[in-house]
Amino acid sequence: MFEFSGIGGLIILVLDVWALLAIAGSNATMGRKVLWALLVIFAPVLGFIIWFFFGPRAQK
Repeated sequence: MFEFSGIGGLIILVLDVWALLAIAGSNATMGRKVLWALLVIFAPVLGFIIWFFFGPRAQK
């Protein structure tokens, strides 16, 4: 199993929090927001990468 520690773990945490805030602020339906959030929470690295390319963005 691949583990992140130290600065790498902190970077992943910051990126995941950014993704979760963007998901929460998007215009997606509640169901889609929950599914995206679960993906980012349970698969932090892969979930962030998938969200970055395909996920909903926060409104400006």
